Amino acid sequence: MALKLAAVLLISSLTWAAQNSSTPKYKDVTLSPQARAADLVSRMTLQEEAGQMQNSAPAIPRLGIPAYDWWNEGLHGVARAGLATVFPQAIGLAATWDTDLERHIAEIVSTEARAKYNYAIAHGDHGRYHGLTFWAPNVNLVRDPRWGRGQETYGESPYLTAQMAAQFIEGMQGNNPHYLKTVATAKHFAAYSGPEALRHKFNVNLTEKNLKDTYLYVFRGLVEQAKVDSIMCSYNAVDGVPACASDMLLQQHLRQAWNFQGYVVSDCGAVDDIYRGHHYAKSLPQASALAVEAGTDLNCGKSYATLVDAVHQGLIKKADIDRAVTRLFTARFRLGMFDPPGRVPFSKIGMDRVESPAHRKVSLEAAEKSIVLLKNENGILPLGNIPASIAVIGPGADAPDTLLGNYHGIPSFLITPLEGIRHEFGSKATIRYALGSTYVPSWTAPIPAQALTPTGYENAHGLLAEYFDNKNFQGRPQLRRIERRGYFDWDMHEPAVIRAFPQDGVALRWSAVLHVKESGDYALGLANPDCDSCSGESTAKLYIDGSLLTQKISGRYGHRVQTKTMHLDGGKSYHLRVDYTEDGHGAGIELVWRPPVEVSLHEAVDAARASDLTILCLGLNSHLEGEESPLVIPGFDHGDRTTLQLPEVQQKLLSAVLDAGKPVIVVLMSGSALAIPVAKQRAKAIVEAWYPGQAGGTAIAETLAGKNNPAGRLPVTFYKSAKQLPPFTDYSMKNRTFRFFTGTPLYPFGYGLSYSDFHYSDIGVQAQGGKYKVTATVKNDSGAAGDEVVQLYASRGHSSGPELRGFRRIHLGPGASAQVAFMIDAAGLGGRKFVSIGGGQPLKAFTGNHFVQTRLPEH
Repeated sequence: MALKLAAVLLISSLTWAAQNSSTPKYKDVTLSPQARAADLVSRMTLQEEAGQMQNSAPAIPRLGIPAYDWWNEGLHGVARAGLATVFPQAIGLAATWDTDLERHIAEIVSTEARAKYNYAIAHGDHGRYHGLTFWAPNVNLVRDPRWGRGQETYGESPYLTAQMAAQFIEGMQGNNPHYLKTVATAKHFAAYSGPEALRHKFNVNLTEKNLKDTYLYVFRGLVEQAKVDSIMCSYNAVDGVPACASDMLLQQHLRQAWNFQGYVVSDCGAVDDIYRGHHYAKSLPQASALAVEAGTDLNCGKSYATLVDAVHQGLIKKADIDRAVTRLFTARFRLGMFDPPGRVPFSKIGMDRVESPAHRKVSLEAAEKSIVLLKNENGILPLGNIPASIAVIGPGADAPDTLLGNYHGIPSFLITPLEGIRHEFGSKATIRYALGSTYVPSWTAPIPAQALTPTGYENAHGLLAEYFDNKNFQGRPQLRRIERRGYFDWDMHEPAVIRAFPQDGVALRWSAVLHVKESGDYALGLANPDCDSCSGESTAKLYIDGSLLTQKISGRYGHRVQTKTMHLDGGKSYHLRVDYTEDGHGAGIELVWRPPVEVSLHEAVDAARASDLTILCLGLNSHLEGEESPLVIPGFDHGDRTTLQLPEVQQKLLSAVLDAGKPVIVVLMSGSALAIPVAKQRAKAIVEAWYPGQAGGTAIAETLAGKNNPAGRLPVTFYKSAKQLPPFTDYSMKNRTFRFFTGTPLYPFGYGLSYSDFHYSDIGVQAQGGKYKVTATVKNDSGAAGDEVVQLYASRGHSSGPELRGFRRIHLGPGASAQVAFMIDAAGLGGRKFVSIGGGQPLKAFTGNHFVQTRLPEH
């Protein structure tokens, strides 16, 4: 009895001690993240809380809170944080129609994110792009292909977008019952898809049906099913109220109807826009107060520094600020940021996982699965009989940056289409390269190896590269070699360079003899490799025949170019030298030129005529189409497009190469739909490769060779012309996307060819409770194994508003068949009485082997 009583007293004393301990509750790992966050916030001053509500949140040493920057990017690989695996741009991932692959990619991205975070924390780095809260995915719909940010999305279908984004979110956030692996942020809430030039003041007026069925549909599913932990509110206003101050969006829908439990972050500068752009508030403190009251918990920017004044002016209650900061710290506790590393299952992920061989393999797989075969006349592809000579032509043929898209990381290698084709076919065919044209007349391109002879090497092509361990080019170079092109990015972490320079910083000298075949005025210069997070200081100087031609200092944020035009005589040699120094913080340099238009065109036609086959790489890049670009040139307006056609200089190149009389395969690289009627009519084959990531050139070449059987399907409609569309500023869905378009497209949503031939039969529908079970048999009637994307649509008839209601990517061997089944809710059909199942071919036909249709039975 005495022992029992002693035990009771001991337990009681321990309980009392725990309850009265001086250890604060927020450090008690047994409490919920919400309880710990609330306790921590209760100990902060108003000014400290306001600081924590800005993306660059300062440390609070007295509470043991380290600095943290909420701004991190990971749309298709960890971005802006140095070396990372780079997957195809999001629009390309959507073209895979492969949800399992999308989840796997997100798991890789979150693994590399944790590795970088662990490394950064171990080295005292609390800066931007090394955190765990990621501002992806972009789930806005491509209502109009002219929008420059369509490349960041999963296309024009609410259903496809919702399915792909859900897998991305679950892969990023993980399935641990106690900790989030990372936080995913669904953006931009809501009704945001251009114009980019007007986004800080643009108002969207919508019907309730358009708002719910189109612009809110995806977000609702990601909140209710995928449990996304963060939402980013958008720049624009909806029905006259800025999105980040909209009670209708952030309270009525997000919090009340959908029961969202996470936090809301503003797009960068969007709170400031409430005051300065939309003129909805009379002051910045009032704008901040309106945003917080509506439910915007975190400000990307510094506007929330005015919240202290807002409280003192009576514009907002401190309780509203407490609520917001509690939500933010709940997320940080769920990420394990304040717990012993041993308790957090992701804390031991190391940098050896970053861009590992396994991750690179998945990047190649994704690039291959994203490729859409749009035309294949007489089965010219795959190239079973390799031609004796192949011309590879076009601005996209050998442009490393084009592979990346926007919001990208830096891989250890970039394989362009030219490099992939040389590797795949070079042992059996002569490969000729010609630029043909730049993307637009004002653009530049890398100076090709064939125009350069390395200093001291008469029988080679390229540049002599010399790397020094000091910034004065003194002593012997630590590394000396021939490089094919002038392209250097420190973050590519090439082993030979890293071994030579274990410390940050490098001095690089390129030297070569430059020679051209035709005389003319050539623009020669220097550019940054595509980098929107470069923070390092760098200096580059370009000398021709010993005289300084141009120089470039401290470039950052994108493809900034410095050129100077000089006359070059055909057949004459010019001694070229580039001296480049940097401190090793994400900078880089590229040697570029812009030949005379007619010279490039002549060279391309000559190459095409001399070859048995031409592979013509055309399209866009993420500087022409992108986010709020300063670029305003024919065809492009601040990142948006004003036409769907190829730039005129590329149209001329296409026609000239086709007129050369040899078979032409067109490879498109773009982030959006292109109107290419001439290519559709005259080219032998057309391949859409999007912005395919680091292994894009290999994926393209292996598809042409038949090692990859293409099964990508279009996630967007390819229209014949922008004339088929309503005005860009019209946000109604009338005559937009496959759901409402009444015209005839160039290529329809869901379209894509294969090297296999698939046949659909035995469609069946059964009513089961409140659902329909739809089944069909798919058979591969060819001798080539391949993937098929089975698509299920509901409609009111043969020509009325189809809605995607299911899809599945399957693999079938030669002659193999499989039954595919889908379950769809009867309540969500909205009066649609028919279902069609098939894949690849035009949906509106609803006939033949590719789509079979049946009427739904009465429930």
